[in-house]
Order: sequence, then structure tokens, then C-alpha cells
Amino acid sequence: MPKAKFESDAIKTGPDKVFIVVPYVQSKSYTRSIDNIEREIIGLAQAITLEVVLVEIFNIGRVQAGHFFGSGQRDKMCMLIDEHKPDLVIVNAALSPVQQRNLEKDLHCKVIDRTGLILEIFGARAQTKEGRLQVELAALDYQKSRLVRSWTHLERQRGGAGFMGGPGERQIEIDRRLINDRITKIKKELEVVKRTRVLGRKSRERKPYPIVAFVGYTNAGKSTLFNALTGADIFAKDLLFATLDPTMRRLELPNGSDVILSDTVGFISDLPTQLVAAFRATLEEALHADVLVHVIDCGAEERTAQKEDVMHILEGLGISYDDDARILEVYNKADLLDEDELCDLNRKAKFDQRLAIVSAIERIGFSDFLDKISNIIYEQRVKKIFSIPYQDGKALSWLYDHAEVIEKADEEQGVRVFVSIEPADLSKFLTHYGYQAE
Repeated sequence: MPKAKFESDAIKTGPDKVFIVVPYVQSKSYTRSIDNIEREIIGLAQAITLEVVLVEIFNIGRVQAGHFFGSGQRDKMCMLIDEHKPDLVIVNAALSPVQQRNLEKDLHCKVIDRTGLILEIFGARAQTKEGRLQVELAALDYQKSRLVRSWTHLERQRGGAGFMGGPGERQIEIDRRLINDRITKIKKELEVVKRTRVLGRKSRERKPYPIVAFVGYTNAGKSTLFNALTGADIFAKDLLFATLDPTMRRLELPNGSDVILSDTVGFISDLPTQLVAAFRATLEEALHADVLVHVIDCGAEERTAQKEDVMHILEGLGISYDDDARILEVYNKADLLDEDELCDLNRKAKFDQRLAIVSAIERIGFSDFLDKISNIIYEQRVKKIFSIPYQDGKALSWLYDHAEVIEKADEEQGVRVFVSIEPADLSKFLTHYGYQAE
């Protein structure tokens, strides 16, 4: 058997015409309306330029173990497929491998579930080596029990995870050992990336640059806000998952201090567990940030549900959302609100140091937003006392430049100073000058 190869660089994203099936399981508890669920899955399909020819909602009383849908609903799908001739059926649910295969046999059409679609988007978007490795790892983990359509020798037109296939695609028998070998290799490569990231973070910790990480629901405007603040030109568009690879830029705050802004991948409801694990290295920058900016789309109808999704994912990464003093909630797209809603939010932000209102497009609210970032960083400062000999003027000058000198007293052997200093600066001072705090 020829050696299979994962060709995410040359894989076509898939067929142009899709039929989206939205199951609404009556026994399941939903935090958002069916209309919002429908709009979101359409947005996911359009994020990789698929043409949505039909969307159909199916009420499900009980999920069928072998097919997910009942026989009557499958018959209706067949009729709609015969009428609209889609190339692909997208089911907005997590299908088991058996359910996916059985649906394909019954519908005589390629079928992917929500997880497969999101992985496909990630495969098309990832640009860096790390991003591509993470996508491939997630795709292989997802496909291990399915063994279909992830590996091919056929030429494709665009990037992607390869679940959708393309014209003339053939079914290939995949050696499970080959997949596991590839997974092992990718994990080793990602460990190298992780060590490099840790070294980079340690290097930044030796500089007086706190990290400010942007997190939030996909399409909340994180990258647009990032670009507006830093003058960067990272890809920012009204698309779900427009940003996948982390980007960092230095920014000077109004008080004159510097920070490093970090833009990260957006979250989404029912984020595939494979992606949470695979992108943990990317999100680790957020875990170690000095400030976590949770960007919220205040114009979104389901912003409360979106906020809860982000909170759930962050808590799964070990961040206690309600108790973490680093979190600053930023309501973006304020230009989309009516006057009463905007006034109400502004009143809340006036008395809440963990809440800011901005419009990245209109560049509104930046001053208050940046001031609140400064306040959170300032609150993390530690109080220390140092005794500096008179002859070591450089050390004393460094403290005046990088810390707040609260009190200074001249003594017989030197100057005794009481300072408020950021942890990163304290580490740098101790390393460079060798003094220990009293």
C-alpha cells in the first residue's frame, strides 16, 4: 500500500453547494434561540465560501443511535437532496462515525457534522507552522475512528482539513498505525513549539512588558480592535474564525508604560474537544497573561449565551472567570447600539473597573479601555523595600524609571527606598542588580 500523506496545503475546501440540516433535539437544553443557531451554522459554512442552497430545521424527539434522524426525516432529506442537488450535507450536531456512515448510505451524499466543518475551516485558515500542526492533530484525532477522506494523493485546489473531498475523490483504506505514527510525530513537534513559546515568554518576562491577551467569541471584533489599537494589519473580516494564529504587538499605554497585545483564536459554542486540546498551546499565552480582555459583541442578540460559552471554555483551561482579577470585559461594536442601550452600558462601565465600552470601527472608548488595562496591571504591583548603597546610582535610577518610589530615606550606608513595582520588573531588577528585598 502506498504511503498516505496528509496534504492540508493542497486540499480543496470542498463542494460549492451545501444543504444544512439543523436538528433541534427536544430533550436538550439550549441557551440560544433556534434562529441564532441557524444563522451561526450558515455563517460557518460561508466562512469557507460554501454556497448554502437549503437550510432545514428538524425537530427530534429522540436521537436514533444508528442514524441520528428517524426514517421519515431521512426520507424528507432524500427528497430535498433530489430537488436541490447539493454536493454536501452539513449536520449541525456531533455525529458518531456510525451515524455519519449510515446517513451517507441513505442520502447518497457526502455528510459531515459540525465538528468536521469547524475543523475544515481551521484547516483553511491556519497560516503558521504551529497552526497547521495543531489543525492536523485535531483532524487526525477526529478521523481515527472514521478512517475516511482525511488522507489522499489527489490534487486539491485550496487548504482545508479535507473532510469534504472534491470531484473524483476516491475512498482510501487507511492504516491505523500510520495515523497513530503521524499523531505521535505531530505531538513531538508541538512539544518543541511549546518549549519555544515558554522560552519566548520567559524572555518577555525579563522585560517590563506585561501581556494583554484578547479572548472572546468568534467574530466579536477582536482582530479589528487589535488593529485599531496597534496599527497592525492582521486579517480582520466579518467572518467566523477569521483569526486562528496568535499575533503579538507592542503598545504604549497612556501612562507611558508598554504592554504586549496578543490576539487569539475565537471561541464558539460546542467547540470540538479535539480543537480545545490541540490549540491549548496557542491559548497558553492567554493563561499566562497579565490582563485577559474578554471582547464581547454588544450588538449580538445572543451575547449573554456567547459570554457563557467563553466563560465555560476559559474555566476548562483552568481560569476561574468570576474570581480572576485579570479579566476585563470589553463590549465592542458600541456603534451598533441604540442610544438607550449605549447610555445604560456606559453607566455600568463608569462604576465598574472590569467593564469597558468601545467601538473598534469608530475608535470610540479607547481612552477609558486603556486606562482600565493600566489599572489592572497597577493592582498587580508588589511592595518592596531595598537598601541601595550611595555609590550605586544606576540601581537607584533604574528603580525611579521602572517603579513607583513611595518613600525614600537617606541612611548612613545608603538610600532606603520603598517601591511599588510590577512582578516582571522586580524579577529583572533582582537578576540584573543582585539586590534582595528586605
